[in-house]
Amino acid sequence: MTLQTDPAENLKTLIRCPSVTPEEGGALAALAEMLAPLGFSVERPVFSEAGTADVENLYARLGRDGRHLMFAGHTDVVPPGDAADWSHPPFGAETAGGYLFGRGAVDMKGGIACFVAAVARHVTENGRPEGSISLLITGDEEGPSINGTVKLLEWAAKKGESWDAAIVGEPTNPQKLGDMIKIGRRGSLSGTITVNGVQGHAAYPHLADNPVRGLVMLVDALLTPPFDDGTENFQPTNLEVTTMDVANSAVNVIPARATAAFNVRFNDTWTAETLQAEITNRLERAAADDRLRPGRDQPVNYEIAWRDRPSPVFLTRDDQLTGVLGASVEAVTGHRPTLSTSGGTSDARFIKDYCPVVEFGLVGQTMHMVDERVALEDLETLTQIYQRFIADWFARS
Repeated sequence: MTLQTDPAENLKTLIRCPSVTPEEGGALAALAEMLAPLGFSVERPVFSEAGTADVENLYARLGRDGRHLMFAGHTDVVPPGDAADWSHPPFGAETAGGYLFGRGAVDMKGGIACFVAAVARHVTENGRPEGSISLLITGDEEGPSINGTVKLLEWAAKKGESWDAAIVGEPTNPQKLGDMIKIGRRGSLSGTITVNGVQGHAAYPHLADNPVRGLVMLVDALLTPPFDDGTENFQPTNLEVTTMDVANSAVNVIPARATAAFNVRFNDTWTAETLQAEITNRLERAAADDRLRPGRDQPVNYEIAWRDRPSPVFLTRDDQLTGVLGASVEAVTGHRPTLSTSGGTSDARFIKDYCPVVEFGLVGQTMHMVDERVALEDLETLTQIYQRFIADWFARS
């Protein structure tokens, strides 16, 4: 088998594996076949937890000594939806007009394909690096993220693995390749408010207690005033109400209860615990407000349930990692990338507990969409960036 130096061919192989989360779909097996000729040792542990699907993962390492660079990512993809809506089959890996089409093309089989090609080129041209390279690849990133990166990191650490730096190959660039390196992420906290009322006839509100009135007061308190104005490295904390429901199909019936779910993306002004305390205080004050509940002596009867596993905010402060990667991007593309903490969460939130981590990958404009696709030119450019980064990072170690 020849070394896998062509990122487009690598990506075609991966896209043709229907690895819709949590199914392995042949993607990890294909990746293992790419890595073995390069000298990687490959392990594919499966992790389990009650109430969740078993998930297969991959850990591969080249070299045993020296500085250790991790590349992290996932081969699982979101469902393609109705294949008839696609102009090219979602798992066909067809090319047209300079683009390669398929589910996972940018999120994020493309990043994996480019990194494998970059390592293959480095080995072909320079031999093995003066250090170690590992790939930590999960099949659970698009799912609940329970049997994936978290457990894979724990498993590897117990085996004695440690890392000096990590790149997550998520699609970080908003417009063109080289726009942005992610050096941190806002935290994420979710909860559901349930207001308990008394069901009754809409014409006799004094005999009922409308929970919608109370819910409106509580939601208003969460939306205003703003939690903060942002910090040096992060956008302002933002809360979005994502659902409001009373499960009521009758227009003349006051419902018995009403619920609202919300998600907060928070900056380094807060921790999950301090933010929960602030939200609880706001709800308590609003529950006692009777502007929309005239004549009610008792506060709004509500409960709040927090979602498990809130994501912490983090910021990577590693000048060598960000500096070498930024210089590699500039050398290949001609422009310096912005260092950003925008966007949602990724598995970098778990890796940051083990080593400095940044994210850099393809342009993400079509991720999760019908006709997800990547420019063939971008695959080559990203491979060149990764290849240069590998050489320069080990040279400066």
